[in-house]
Amino acid sequence: MIDLHTHSDESDGTLSPGQLVRAAVELGLEALAITDHDTLAGYDRAAPQARSAGLELVCGIELSTKLRHHPGGRGKAVHVLGYFIDGVPTTEFRLWLGGIQHSRRDRNRRLAARLESLGLPVTLAEVEKLGRSLAGRPHFARLMFEKGYVSSAQEAFDLYLGESGKAYVERDEPGLAEGIRRIREAGGLPSVAHPARLGRHSDVVDRLIGEMRGLGLGAIEAYHSDHSPRDVGQFLDLARRLGMAATGGTDFHGGTKPAIALGTGIDGNVAVPRAVLERLREQAIRR
Repeated sequence: MIDLHTHSDESDGTLSPGQLVRAAVELGLEALAITDHDTLAGYDRAAPQARSAGLELVCGIELSTKLRHHPGGRGKAVHVLGYFIDGVPTTEFRLWLGGIQHSRRDRNRRLAARLESLGLPVTLAEVEKLGRSLAGRPHFARLMFEKGYVSSAQEAFDLYLGESGKAYVERDEPGLAEGIRRIREAGGLPSVAHPARLGRHSDVVDRLIGEMRGLGLGAIEAYHSDHSPRDVGQFLDLARRLGMAATGGTDFHGGTKPAIALGTGIDGNVAVPRAVLERLREQAIRR
């Protein structure tokens, strides 16, 4: 059993990288990928501990990108996982990530100001105490709940933080094509994350992923806690037809998403076979 989609407290998870490694070892996972949002800090911190524990740790990342020129104005949000099977990415890629993190902090500053104007004061310092340099909307939601502004973190997103919320502000995110290109140039293999979120109609999703393949996408996340058995079958078949690899993981966040268990997802709905990682290696060699 492996898990190739997890988050530490270096982004929006609640376990430290070391705790995540220990949890994986205790669970008996054969391999783990830490795929924090827009940062490699979790992997960097976990790597020495994983080596000591004998756990195979895959270097990964999850980038937030926008599909430009998508009908609807703002651009469709697409998350892209990057897997660096052969080693850590380039210094140039890390510097590029630094620019993304600067953009995230600027968005957080504007979001705090918007909430203040709505009579819901949440300071940037409070948010960064929870999320540090990778603070984001989940940390705003947690604070809003703790301050009694909303009845749940989900309500914070529904009313204020989501794309249709009263306090929503845009973040300068890279385009999908750039995200895929940057991962490839850094020696990684890009995979579309949780593709079931791309749309309700399977033919539309299949067409979108076909377009992404033309941009250099190398894999599809078939196994995910959001996916039904039918979804898994659809994406495994699509990967086969397009000559792409399949990836998979739970999208574990610890206490941020308590229903999702490391390695097994929601009520055991995720079981990623070891062969998935071997196929990723083959795809990386042919890259």
